[in-house]
Amino acid sequence: MQALIFDVDGTLADTETAHLQAFNAAFAEVGLDWFWDESLYTRLLKVAGGKERLLHYWHVADLEEADGTRINDVIDAVHAIKTRHYAARVRNGGLPLRPGIARLIAEAQAAAIPVAIATTTTPANLDALLQTPFGPTWRTRFAAICDAGTTHVKKPSPDVYLDVLRQLGLKGPDCVAFEDSANGLRAARAAGVPTIVTPTVYTSQDDFDGALAVLPHLGEPNAPIPSSVPDERAGWVDLATLRQWHRHASAALA
Repeated sequence: MQALIFDVDGTLADTETAHLQAFNAAFAEVGLDWFWDESLYTRLLKVAGGKERLLHYWHVADLEEADGTRINDVIDAVHAIKTRHYAARVRNGGLPLRPGIARLIAEAQAAAIPVAIATTTTPANLDALLQTPFGPTWRTRFAAICDAGTTHVKKPSPDVYLDVLRQLGLKGPDCVAFEDSANGLRAARAAGVPTIVTPTVYTSQDDFDGALAVLPHLGEPNAPIPSSVPDERAGWVDLATLRQWHRHASAALA
């Protein structure tokens, strides 16, 4: 196990409610009579990417208008407003990292194991989310960062993982990935990366077949993990746990 690769939305932090609120705030600001509730947004999350999600919904809500010549300009504008609302909600610690994330990243860095980010969210969203827990120089904490500014093909395509692996100089089986959704799992596995999934309320019904483990979160000391976790480890996921799971995954491929 030579590197850890993290997705962002839903994985590093439970961001989707903040994204949903930001979308609805943007719709109100521009005068669209749209409102996405949690159930609808859960379905829309099957469409990867905020702009892609807007276009998909627009085709459902008003197909004739969605085929207009200026639709991409409108989507860009709405998405930019949504990004502003999202940043306002999460900056300055407005959205904490999920349990175990900061601890595991610190453990990896203390052990000189590179940590990377593989996401197709926008760079502005990353800055808003990660400046508080990791400081203004947060990018220096990561050996590779690939996002919507570097990789334009969304998950479940493996492109963002392949880009990260190129930057790290590693092969997929050398790493462990962390995801929260079926789209993310498919992307990581298509790049050959063994993957641990920590679902959210929006992704809990996804199919995670092929995951290395499916956990409620990575845990903190004295916070039990269900007995269904591989190797019946309890408490939290640490580097020793990950190395053991990674060895088992490597042995299964041998």
